Amino acid sequence: MQSMEEMIQAAQKAAEQIQTQMNETQAKLDGIEVEGVAGGGMVKVRCTAKGRMLGVAIDDSLMKAEEKQMLEDLVAAAFNDARTRADRVANEEMQKAQAGIGLPPGFNLPGMS
Repeated sequence: MQSMEEMIQAAQKAAEQIQTQMNETQAKLDGIEVEGVAGGGMVKVRCTAKGRMLGVAIDDSLMKAEEKQMLEDLVAAAFNDARTRADRVANEEMQKAQAGIGLPPGFNLPGMS
């Protein structure tokens, strides 16, 4: 039978392993790219799965003063699309990481959401 001290040490070791795995997953998310589009592809925004914006591509036809409001709206829509895709990929990667360390799906670790 394990002593209380041995059980606490085992729990601390498991927590450290979980923390390491989650940190590795967070770093991986910053290396995965997603793209959001709006206006039928006239505006594209590239982001990491962690939500960091990498770039914006705007079709030349939108570069007119009279199209300014529409362009602003399309950039916002493309970014929101990219953010939605980033969140989806991030959730999938976190679920894989949690399954890999034996945590139940949807389990929220403090500081890891």
